[in-house]
Amino acid sequence: MDLKLAGSHGIVTGGTAGIGLAIARQLAAEGVDVVITGRSESVHTVAAQLQAEMPNAKVTGVIADVGSAAGVEALFRAVPQTDILINNLGIYEAKKFEDIPDADWLNLFEVNVLSGVRTARHYLPGMIQRDNGRIIFISSESAVMTPPDMIHYGMTKTAQLAISRGLAETTRGTKVTVNTVLPGPTQSANIEQFLRSVATDPGAPIEEVEKEFFARHRQSSLLQRLIAADEVAHLVAYVASPLSSASNGATFRAEGGLIRSVV
Repeated sequence: MDLKLAGSHGIVTGGTAGIGLAIARQLAAEGVDVVITGRSESVHTVAAQLQAEMPNAKVTGVIADVGSAAGVEALFRAVPQTDILINNLGIYEAKKFEDIPDADWLNLFEVNVLSGVRTARHYLPGMIQRDNGRIIFISSESAVMTPPDMIHYGMTKTAQLAISRGLAETTRGTKVTVNTVLPGPTQSANIEQFLRSVATDPGAPIEEVEKEFFARHRQSSLLQRLIAADEVAHLVAYVASPLSSASNGATFRAEGGLIRSVV
């Protein structure tokens, strides 16, 4: 299917691995000129790898710590405007509520929430002026079903839902949309470490660790497996495309049926 994205420009924050990398790859394959952000020189390596995979695509890396107020300015200087903004940057950890210090609450809020607030604040006015644009927040099923051992993380994901819906209200009557995508537990470079951190036997084979994770911590999942990053990226590409023009202020789910709700 032609998503009619060729020739548009997009930004994927945290685009060097996991869901962000999969989204960048999918958008580039659809003809989007993609900018990915990362905190180190490795962002250029990843961009070059994507470029090598797709010689006709255009992928650029920008070194920018989008999780900080000072760092996000580097992105704005390098990319003053964009058609598509994917607020994907995010961090997570499992920790008992009583063991979460203020510093952890503030750090997760800064990275997961304020990164998207700052980028949207910068790019949304230009989108509205041009009467064209897409902003997509990559949230999590934890926004709706907050895990008891990740309350600070769930808080940031719920905040993204509120911000996304509120921003969508400001686009009334335009061709700009703001939506959210809710992935479930997804394959990534750090997921094995996370799964082992909550496992009964951290040294067990990863297949057993994954099976136990869903049996103990995500019983409501209908897939009962980790979601592939590409499975999320396919949905994000559609939401970023002109084909999704009737969807605004919405939440799209790619969480494997984990959330027990029909809406």
